Amino acid sequence: MGTLLPTSVELSEIDSEEGPSSSEQLDAGALFVLKSRGSWLHCGYHLTTSIVAPALLSLPYALSLMGWFPGVLCLTLAALITFYSYNLLSLVLEHHAQIGRRQLRFRVMAEDILGPAWGRYFVGPIQFGVCYGAVIACILLGGQSLKFIYLLSTPKGSMQLYEFVSIFGILMLILAQIPSFHSLRHINLVSLVLALAYSACTTAGSVHIGNSKNAPPKDYSIIGAMQNRVFGAFNAISIIATTYGNGIIPEIQATVAPPVEGKMFKGLLVCYAVIIMTFFSVAISGYWAFGNQTKGVILTNFMVDEKPLLPTWVLLMINVLTLLQVAAVSVVYLQPTNDVFERKFADAKSDQFSIRNVVPRLVSRSLSVIIATAIAAMFPFFGDINAVIGAFGFIPLDFILPVIFYNVTFKPSKKGLMFWGNASIAIICSAVGVLGAISSIRQIILDASTYSLFANV
Repeated sequence: MGTLLPTSVELSEIDSEEGPSSSEQLDAGALFVLKSRGSWLHCGYHLTTSIVAPALLSLPYALSLMGWFPGVLCLTLAALITFYSYNLLSLVLEHHAQIGRRQLRFRVMAEDILGPAWGRYFVGPIQFGVCYGAVIACILLGGQSLKFIYLLSTPKGSMQLYEFVSIFGILMLILAQIPSFHSLRHINLVSLVLALAYSACTTAGSVHIGNSKNAPPKDYSIIGAMQNRVFGAFNAISIIATTYGNGIIPEIQATVAPPVEGKMFKGLLVCYAVIIMTFFSVAISGYWAFGNQTKGVILTNFMVDEKPLLPTWVLLMINVLTLLQVAAVSVVYLQPTNDVFERKFADAKSDQFSIRNVVPRLVSRSLSVIIATAIAAMFPFFGDINAVIGAFGFIPLDFILPVIFYNVTFKPSKKGLMFWGNASIAIICSAVGVLGAISSIRQIILDASTYSLFANV
């Protein structure tokens, strides 16, 4: 089915309501990928899928690197800061929409508020790296979930991880062709339900194992010398920041139909209600059950010497739910890449589903997924690299830039609490981000001896 191009009247309405410059509003990426047709509820679905992802299964490990009080405190502070910063970002976007210049992309926000160089050379590349890195990590996680399901049914199976990554990549080739962000609204509703389901199953599994006769000794002390503990704590902060990270708030708000006022806040309320139900339950129950023996992904603790501590059907269900949701997360983080390709190769004056636009869309999106799948298969230790991407990417985009954008846009009094509160968040998060990046790079160096191409991990 085709869609009609906007009429001249509709385009003039885009001019007044969405407000980017004419070149920005009329490019194919804005017209085809970032369609502004959604409601605040759709916004909540997109936000939840982009944040509440299988990365939350690493939160018990983050707590094991910090201990009970610092870990739960950091988890809570990250929730408060990101909710606050995402709201500030939304207020800035709403302000620019009201004055006739609606910003549809993070890069454009940076160009308008801080200057062209910030958008072109800092925010744009960082966002692209973060989003594409998330796609690679999701494809790898999807392959690992497929392999886990395979080994549950065939314990002595000989298939390698890269084969499962390739199979998942084929699924992504199909899903990548979904035309617009708005088209994902029903998929992302299902994703929200899947996240609640596998988080509840994981929590119940941890509690069951923690109370069973096979429960490991509960030791909550931090392992290692002082230097390793310090670096481990900052690595944990990077994990938590990456888990709460989003990086595409402007693109999500771009999917909301005008007027946009107040809709993002309602969407964030939906998202953070799900976050509270999932992040804290999985993190606390997992750390309670396994203590300092918690592994990088809590599901790994559910197997000991290749023997499951839970009924096989429970493990199978958790992995199937995770597999399905990670596919939705992958498609969401493909949207900024799709927007770039659409802007470069599509013709805004032709119909979205014309041959002129369908062929370059099919080729560019397929190549994007093929390259991401190849990287995931070749470097199955990409999780370590993704921690660095998170430290260099999610912390600037989600913790630092929103408060800077707000201060520059609204210019609160330098004698007031708002200005100095925002400045403090920016300074503290910058320092934590640098230390987290150093810690993540150090972890890569320590693990480098275990790396090999196409490793069957």
